[in-house]
Amino acid sequence: MVEFWYATSRFPVALFTSALVVVLVFWLLVLVGAADSGSFDGDVDTDALSLGGVPVSVSASLLVVLSWVLALTGALALARTGMPAALLDVLGLAVPPASLLGAWWLTRALVRPLAKLFPEDPRRPGTTSSG
Repeated sequence: MVEFWYATSRFPVALFTSALVVVLVFWLLVLVGAADSGSFDGDVDTDALSLGGVPVSVSASLLVVLSWVLALTGALALARTGMPAALLDVLGLAVPPASLLGAWWLTRALVRPLAKLFPEDPRRPGTTSSG
């Protein structure tokens, strides 16, 4: 457990740990009714990143959680290789972009089936209203 806490509080995972805390606080605010899960939908076009069909808060949360998991996995895998610290630091620079790219790909794959769970929004361009 000490290794987990150490890894989450150091570079490169700490970048994503901070974002994960923001996501968790946002969803807690939604849970208690202090925020709306669709608060950001009018501000961001997720279709440009192939993440459309679900609220921005859902796709962004998935991206952050998956990035954190992949960064943590990458950092722990690197730490267990037994390489010199200087080499680990250099290789650790590749973890954030690799985890973001992997998380984006996984989020795209997960958003497609999730889009069926969300009703079409007449406020968003490109969707049709039913009714």
